[in-house]
Amino acid sequence: MAATYDFPSDLLAGQEELHQVRAELLALLKRLPWSVEPLDGFSDDNGWRKVERPASPGWTADEQAEVEKLRRRERELAVFVTCHRFWSEVTPPDTVDARTKLKHAHDAVPAGNAETT
Repeated sequence: MAATYDFPSDLLAGQEELHQVRAELLALLKRLPWSVEPLDGFSDDNGWRKVERPASPGWTADEQAEVEKLRRRERELAVFVTCHRFWSEVTPPDTVDARTKLKHAHDAVPAGNAETT
């Protein structure tokens, strides 16, 4: 189906911020040690693949607070986007298509709308 949807600006902004928060959270988690609490390293080759982890110093209180702040904002935005009044206007058979197009709306900026300085 090649339907187009007139997404409200607040829904588009919420979805874009959700993308940004998730990217920021993912980058932070990749940067942090593998364990929240300080733990010794280990090596286990008894499973179907070998697993090794270096010793983890754990996360600092500031790092834990930053992760919690981002996760809280991610939840708020996810609820905002999924419960937005716009979805009551979309017929059930079109919901998945509309949701997919919203998720990728920021990918498709028309060439005529690109900012030039």
